[in-house]
Amino acid sequence: MEPSNDRDAAQPDMPGAGMLQRAFAVIRALGESQPEGGRVTRIAKAVGLTQATVHRILHALIAEGVVEQDQNTKLYRLSVDFFALAAQAGNPSGMRALCRPALLRLCASLGDTIFLLVKSSFDAVCLDMCEGPFPIRSFTGDIGGRIALGVGQGSLAILAFLPEAEREEIIRFNVPRLRSYGVLDEVYLRTEIERVRRLGYAGRNSGVLEGMAGVAVPIIDRTGCAVAALSVGTLSARLGEDRLPMVVELLRRQADLIGPQVNPFDVAMRRPMHGLTRAMTTEPIA
Repeated sequence: MEPSNDRDAAQPDMPGAGMLQRAFAVIRALGESQPEGGRVTRIAKAVGLTQATVHRILHALIAEGVVEQDQNTKLYRLSVDFFALAAQAGNPSGMRALCRPALLRLCASLGDTIFLLVKSSFDAVCLDMCEGPFPIRSFTGDIGGRIALGVGQGSLAILAFLPEAEREEIIRFNVPRLRSYGVLDEVYLRTEIERVRRLGYAGRNSGVLEGMAGVAVPIIDRTGCAVAALSVGTLSARLGEDRLPMVVELLRRQADLIGPQVNPFDVAMRRPMHGLTRAMTTEPIA
């Protein structure tokens, strides 16, 4: 008999670590094929197992309710139950708690006010902030403040790094809302978005808030999508060309640390005010 190159051939099909590893390899392959799904041949090639073994694993996962097969296309994909299970995992303490140490570090290092903004439908919501010593004004105001995506550095940093189709829909909806700010129109917004995408940060004094300046970087999750932003709000005199690169670098370092830890099912990603209210009611009173 010819020796097999299949890495599972030397292992018996029985419960144990080997079978568990192969099952998770199949799950990961299905995850990469979402949302369309994948065929047995493609999955087998991706994980380096025989089609017969992959077929058995898939049907075992179907029996557990974490995989389903489309009756029309015959493609396999992860089930809704799988994502419901995943929603219970991730970072249990939430986005606000995850980012709080970064806000404190940045505030101490820069001596300026730091904001955490998260996307909420067509808006950005201030989920948290750490106040610096200088009196400033911001678009969102205090924690819980809301602003249309595209207004202010933080919301612009989020908008610029959303998937194109989603970004276009938000622009279409928000342009009429932005006109109330006077200096903002669709041409200006699209120009700024391209600038932010090119530079990797949003940092320009639009003149809407006189004497104020800010810079923001997106927080990119594991899927490559912007889910939030870290933003500095300060006096215009404190954010000149000489200081700007240093501020951007510090923001980026913290955003890069946070991004891979973001739980995509965090309630703050869908209903920021719900997560905010819950966090504030559970914090101890000083």
